[in-house]
Amino acid sequence: MLDTALTISLALVCLALLLNLFRLTVGPDMPDRILALDTMYVNSIALIILMGVWLNSKTYFEAALLIALLGFISTIAVCKYLLRGDIIE
Repeated sequence: MLDTALTISLALVCLALLLNLFRLTVGPDMPDRILALDTMYVNSIALIILMGVWLNSKTYFEAALLIALLGFISTIAVCKYLLRGDIIE
């Protein structure tokens, strides 16, 4: 039962990543693209966690935490750049 749920979850998260990639490339303006990129970070974290559960490895959880930190910092940096034109002032 768990294998079936993991397979379905992996397929749906991969579909969500593809839809986010579409929004990232076709997005009408820059805030939509930033939101798509941030959502791709969240979906990639979910994908890595699901792979960690499926393969029964704790290393994937540490990688998901690292990607979460990098995603948060990069989203803040891009938003500051769009608002001010400079990241560090």
